[in-house]
Amino acid sequence: KQGSALRRTGLDPLDSSGQRRADGKTNDVLNNLVFFCPQIDDKEFDIPQVDTPPTLENLLNTDPVDSHSCETSSLASSDSGDPAHLKRKKTVEMNASVHGSVLRHSLLKGISAQIVSAAVSHARTHTVSGVIAVGTSHGLALVFDVNQALRLCLGTTATGAEFGAVSALSINHDCSRLLCGFAKGQITMWDLANGKLLRTITDAHPPGTAILHVKFTDDPTLAICNDSGGSVFELAFRRVMGMRSCDSRCLFSGSKGEVCCIEPLHTPPDLRDHPITPYSLLAMGSLTKILVIGLKPSLKVWMTFPYNKSDPSSVPQLAWQFVPAQKTYNPVLAFCRGDTVHFLLVKKEEAGSIHVVKQRQLHLNCDLISLSWISSRTLVLVNSQEQLQVVDRPSQEVLDQLDLEQVQLVYNSRHFKSLATGGNVSEALALVGEKACYESVCSYAGQILYLGTKSAHIMTLRNWRERVDFLLRQERFGEALALAWSFHEGTAKAVVGLYGDPGKRRGVVADKMVEILILFVERSLKRCPDQGKIQVLEQHFQEVVPVVVDYCLLLQRSDLLFEQLYSRLVENVVSRGMFLEALESYIISQRLAHLTTPIMKDLLAHYHGNGLMDRLERLIVHLDVTSLDMQQVVQMCWENHLYDAMIYVFNRGMNDYITPLEQLLYQYHHHYLIYYVLADKPKCVSSTDEQVVIGNKLLVYISCSLAGRAYPLGDIPEDLVPQVKNKVFDFLIRLHSETSEEEEVFPFIRTLLHFDTREFLNVLALTFEDFRNDKQALEYQQRIVDILLKVMVDNPDFTPSQVGGLFTFLARQMAKPDNTLFVNRKLFDQVLEFLCCPDDDSRHTERQQVLLELLHVGGVVQFDEGSLLALAEKAEFYQICEFLYEKQHLYEKIIDCYLRDNLRKVEVFSYIHNLLSMPGYSPAEKQNVWDKSLQHIQELVALDPSRSADLVTCHFSEHVQPILSQLEVRAPDGSLSLMTEQYGHSEATSYLLEKKGDAHGAFTVLLTVRPHPHHCGAKDGSVPLEGLESSLDDIIALCQRNSQNLNQQQREELTMKVLNAMSSFIPLPDIIQRILQDPVYGKGKLSEIQGLILGMLDTFNYEQTLLETTTSLLNHDLHWSLAHLRASVTRGLVPRQDTCNICLLQYRRRHDPPEEIVIFSCGHLYHCQCLQAKDCGSGSGSERPQQWSCFKCSSNQGGRGGAMADQRRARSTSLAQVGGDPLATLDPQQAQSWDHLRCLYHGPSRVGPTANPHR
Repeated sequence: KQGSALRRTGLDPLDSSGQRRADGKTNDVLNNLVFFCPQIDDKEFDIPQVDTPPTLENLLNTDPVDSHSCETSSLASSDSGDPAHLKRKKTVEMNASVHGSVLRHSLLKGISAQIVSAAVSHARTHTVSGVIAVGTSHGLALVFDVNQALRLCLGTTATGAEFGAVSALSINHDCSRLLCGFAKGQITMWDLANGKLLRTITDAHPPGTAILHVKFTDDPTLAICNDSGGSVFELAFRRVMGMRSCDSRCLFSGSKGEVCCIEPLHTPPDLRDHPITPYSLLAMGSLTKILVIGLKPSLKVWMTFPYNKSDPSSVPQLAWQFVPAQKTYNPVLAFCRGDTVHFLLVKKEEAGSIHVVKQRQLHLNCDLISLSWISSRTLVLVNSQEQLQVVDRPSQEVLDQLDLEQVQLVYNSRHFKSLATGGNVSEALALVGEKACYESVCSYAGQILYLGTKSAHIMTLRNWRERVDFLLRQERFGEALALAWSFHEGTAKAVVGLYGDPGKRRGVVADKMVEILILFVERSLKRCPDQGKIQVLEQHFQEVVPVVVDYCLLLQRSDLLFEQLYSRLVENVVSRGMFLEALESYIISQRLAHLTTPIMKDLLAHYHGNGLMDRLERLIVHLDVTSLDMQQVVQMCWENHLYDAMIYVFNRGMNDYITPLEQLLYQYHHHYLIYYVLADKPKCVSSTDEQVVIGNKLLVYISCSLAGRAYPLGDIPEDLVPQVKNKVFDFLIRLHSETSEEEEVFPFIRTLLHFDTREFLNVLALTFEDFRNDKQALEYQQRIVDILLKVMVDNPDFTPSQVGGLFTFLARQMAKPDNTLFVNRKLFDQVLEFLCCPDDDSRHTERQQVLLELLHVGGVVQFDEGSLLALAEKAEFYQICEFLYEKQHLYEKIIDCYLRDNLRKVEVFSYIHNLLSMPGYSPAEKQNVWDKSLQHIQELVALDPSRSADLVTCHFSEHVQPILSQLEVRAPDGSLSLMTEQYGHSEATSYLLEKKGDAHGAFTVLLTVRPHPHHCGAKDGSVPLEGLESSLDDIIALCQRNSQNLNQQQREELTMKVLNAMSSFIPLPDIIQRILQDPVYGKGKLSEIQGLILGMLDTFNYEQTLLETTTSLLNHDLHWSLAHLRASVTRGLVPRQDTCNICLLQYRRRHDPPEEIVIFSCGHLYHCQCLQAKDCGSGSGSERPQQWSCFKCSSNQGGRGGAMADQRRARSTSLAQVGGDPLATLDPQQAQSWDHLRCLYHGPSRVGPTANPHR
């Protein structure tokens, strides 16, 4: 196993292109990165040959997966402990964003060769600086320079045998001193200038523990070490009178929780004056928490932070990094244990104290074993499966992933277990050590070095050009362009090598993207299949052409697109067509408005040749008209009926807004003549599809022109808007067209009205909204209205609906407060007579709807209401009548309108109910409607009996009897009885049955008492007292009215029914007593026995009261007895002492097998065997269980004989019997009570078990 260390000492940093800078300095700390790309000469090293180690060139030119691999097999570390913790699985997550290869993975061949050579045994820990130090298992420290040449070999094998393996290394910031920690606890300091041993420290920490970490601070005289006991010590180096010494101070004791890792804050050279530097901060990670302490000016704990719950085998990780924020740099501590990385921002307050701010966490789905900063925004993480992830901290996005299986990382398990000193560590620390690889991973100045069992590897961030070129070498042009565009826009992550202001950076990236685009086109043309199906060629160029067009337009390089690239793509017919069609989406989205003349010519020819005329039309209306060949485009539009494109070209190219109208109307008339005249179709037949298309375009075009908007998109220039409106109006009101004067007058308006009257009038209505203060426009408005009246009124070519639509339009315009239109009132009367003509039965519903709409928009002011109502009644326009009646508040007459209208008869019920229920109507109006409804009750019942019954129940409940009397004449067949019975009107049903002579049925109905509809009743549905009294009065009245018509048997049946009904709720003796006390029964035969019966009733009442009282007292006494009995037998017995009163041994400490313990109510305790030995039991045998008596109490009474002793023993044994029957000591009354109590509990007695002895 091996480790190494690296620190920069005067190395010249590399610029973005990989060349070394002349000045050897960086501008700031962010650009102070070293890309460690060694150029190794094998002849320089006298080392054995290795099996063809891979070169850097091979790594960069291989497949993206293999490029991160060094072609080595995965071998488990011999120090890794349990292999179960190190199972490696390949889990690669693909990111949506394109980042390319972010990390450059290089193999240090010189150091690797030394590691695998026979001269070097297993290597150990490493540190990183301008030199690389490697510790071996033999106690040697090998120091290499930047060219990987071996400079020093520190130590001897004898020292290694005494101190053990090198377990930790550290180099100070000026590379003058090297600290080596050993597995047996010693620490040595070496001078790197001459290889001299300066110090050997053996008493810095308790003996018997290995050194896990030793690290210099920014102060060269101060270092920190951490041992396998979990303790942390400060090492202060002194030199007095030429004598070197080291003072040790314990900073943290392992007895408070073992520390696994330490990390002092190292300030970059450019930030040596940072206000945090004097505090010399140190971060320590224990098994339970993170601590940040200050070593200077005095020892102080600034922050503690506990971990979240995690796997006990998870390894704590720490890493410091200075991060820019608000023009300042502050250190950020990243730490984790498990799958969550926490960030703490440390800054100094104005008061002088240090403030720690918790920042956003990073959650992962893996257990981390390594955490390193590679830049101020980028982290490099390694999980327990040895998968490396590059994560952007602000966005928490994974930028790159590598598999480190071929590295074969060295694990520090042997040192964490302190095997060299006997393994005297805690189990928790040993478990963490299974995954510990602290000394195998080291980062410095943008470089991370990983040490494996047979090789050393270094990771650095690629600059932006390398990341793009990496994708280009794999011919992933689309991803390379996407990555370059992210550099151009400043959205890329982990960017290295782009300097200067944003404009300069975009220019550099844009030049690179142009090179990629040209290379992409050339490569796609070279690799184009020579033979095959057309679909294969289309698929090939589909992956190229849209990408090229998109990035050219993003870069605003249309010259590159239309000149260099198109000249190459035009060589192939398929690529040429794909290119032209790819422009479509950009033209429609307004990203491309101007095309060169050759491109435009080829575009028209391609779309026309492939029959893509609809798509071509969409393209033309989005292009700049100056790029079009007017003659070619206009001719193509007319030939292929591209009306939108034709309108666009005439409007934008020639400022001609009338010619498109003339041509569209001509096309409409042309189709009209073909369809209706030549084909001899009736005019009532719907228009053809072509006519509908042309007509709709005409209406929309006219609407846009009059509203100042361009068709099909955009706006008319403001200086042309008045001129365009006037021209369009002049065109519409022309008396004749220029082609023929034999046609009817105003042909254009007439054509539009015939096509769609309502929509044309809507267009005019929208236009009239803008005619406020324009005098000329108001003249046009009046002129058009006059023409409309002249064309449509008294013209049989227009339907009533069309004529009504015209007058509805006029009524709306005239109802406006600023109306200036004048329309002769006689025209409205003429239209009214036309619509209300009673002799014309055609289109009755249509004419009524037209007139109703006219009235709703305010046309009623143009008519005399009286004549209008008369005409409406004559024409049977009941909706018109309803409108007028409602306006006059004659709501009762609306009922007649509903009943006469066959289409709306059933709506009369809803109308009556709503008017009588809703507020807003006066009592007189509701009364009129109520009276009118009563007059038409017979019609309502005939129309819908069910809804009529609902209406009567809700609003006419006080007049049920009169209504039924009125309806009985017309319904003698019993349908009314069925109706009232169905809806629960018991009084009405009883009345009808009595009228039919069925007194018995009427009596039965009334006997079933139901809540009255107008009584609120109880919430549970019960009948209130008022309802019961009312029902009872009705039953009595019924019996009195019909008693003369019933025979004796029928009267007895009714009487018995009443008595049976009463006996269900009232005791029978009370009924008999009430009957006998009535004066009516004081005469006749019943009077002779009246006194006897009343006396018997009094005696019965007295005896019943006496029986109830006696039963209550007996039950109370029985309950009291049983309660006391149950309390006594269930009371717990507490022994006075823990020893048996016979053998005097404690029953709890008796070592014999468990036996029964007997406790008496007196508090004495005995072993069962002791009582048997003293013969204190009785009744033993199979028939009766054993009964006991207290030995001590019996002895105090003078022995076990005597009646008194027997009584006392009986009382004692009643509470101390073992497994006995509790009923054996109860008297008969108590036994009976016991059975009764057991029945009440519905199960076996719960008193019996409690009566057994407590054991």
